[in-house]
Amino acid sequence: MVRRTLLSGLVPVVALLAQLAGASPAAAATYSASLTTAVADLPVAAEVRTGYSRDLFPHWVDADGDGCSTRNEVLISEADDPVTVGSGCALTGGRWFSYYDGVSQYAAGDLDIDHMVPLAEAWDSGARTWSTATRRLFANDLGDHRSLVAVTASVNRSKGDQDPREWLPAREVCRYVKEWVAVKHRWRLTVDADEKASLQSLAAGCSNTTITVSLAR
Repeated sequence: MVRRTLLSGLVPVVALLAQLAGASPAAAATYSASLTTAVADLPVAAEVRTGYSRDLFPHWVDADGDGCSTRNEVLISEADDPVTVGSGCALTGGRWFSYYDGVSQYAAGDLDIDHMVPLAEAWDSGARTWSTATRRLFANDLGDHRSLVAVTASVNRSKGDQDPREWLPAREVCRYVKEWVAVKHRWRLTVDADEKASLQSLAAGCSNTTITVSLAR
């Protein structure tokens, strides 16, 4: 059995994102602004759920062909205690801290990998116009640590496809808001009017730190 890191899975994903954008990784565009400015810069548009299916976002793929799905790549990367990777990417050991509820988990099966911006929310906010290839990249985004996060399964399922106006974690709300805003900018997704108002209110209670992202599209 061997130990491995996220780096082996990250390189081909970054390259694929760059190929999609028609640029090299070094030339990838960057967005950077204070939290309040980043919220203000989010474009507003009505959400459209028509036609949504989770199957339109191929997820938990093995992007680099190493035998480990995106789910396992995130678990390996975010483990506070190292994970041992066996045949077929079977994971043993490991400890994960779920920041949504402040609970440490010791079994991979007790964790979900949360799409910070849920797939349905992404669809509503612009992904319905994307190609399947772009939706696949979004659903397996290892290029930014804020896109996918390992959290207690029951907490993730309570979140579902809700935005920050409808659901917030019990802990570290400001971290959550910053990560939500970062992912929306990374993928050039819109917000609806109520979502933006909620983000503005929440951001006013957080430190006005800088949000920096490499744009994925």
